[in-house]
Amino acid sequence: MKTGTELIAEAKTRITEITPAAAMALCASDPSVLLIDCREPNEWNLGHASGAMFLARGMLESSIEAAVARDRKVVIYCASGNRSALAADTMRQMGYADVASMRGGFRGWAEAGGDIEG
Repeated sequence: MKTGTELIAEAKTRITEITPAAAMALCASDPSVLLIDCREPNEWNLGHASGAMFLARGMLESSIEAAVARDRKVVIYCASGNRSALAADTMRQMGYADVASMRGGFRGWAEAGGDIEG
């Protein structure tokens, strides 16, 4: 058996993590980069990164294929970087090759001065 903490730590060994500053620079240099917010609806409604797409973690596996091409560059975030690490690992397993999880999540984005909507 594994704990949630162990599952998250293992996922983080298989994915790419980037800082909020790196995510902002990536989005600024490449407008095709898709930011995905995988938090819950109540979290999204309190504020989210400007231009982000909402796709709750619980709906990822059943909704991502219809919403995002597998070759699209994606940065996914949650509140702190743990759910997004699991989501990025799931997307990797589903054949999405260019996905990064944003370390520090939305909190890190806000602290780094990222644009916020909502």
